Amino acid sequence: MNLKQLLGAALVSLSLSFPVLAEPVSQPDQVDRLAQLVALTDDQQTRIRDILGELQGQIRDLRVEAQGLQQKLQDHVKPDYDEAAIRADAEKLGDLSGEISALSTLLQARVDSVFTQEQRDELDRQMREAQPGPTL
Repeated sequence: MNLKQLLGAALVSLSLSFPVLAEPVSQPDQVDRLAQLVALTDDQQTRIRDILGELQGQIRDLRVEAQGLQQKLQDHVKPDYDEAAIRADAEKLGDLSGEISALSTLLQARVDSVFTQEQRDELDRQMREAQPGPTL
């Protein structure tokens, strides 16, 4: 796995599995954990919080909309189905999925741009160490 994939996996898990940073959390948030991993400056933490706050909200809203469309598609499963409606809803869901993917990638790229090369190297090292080795 290359650095971009490792960073992507780390950021996706950090950014999508926790509440949006604008909401209060009782435990250290994902930026605090990232700051501990790669010694982020206060400015870097602020920039990353801004990026996550903006994009996580958009991603969350799109996921809610996508879940509604998935339910709507399931509601089409009946003897008197409407193929045109199914295809239209499936196309909308595909568009939403594409937008979610684009925003997730933008989130990763924007956060990555905040790091120094040394921080990227350190994150890469720590991610490799956290990966379980192959079992024999």
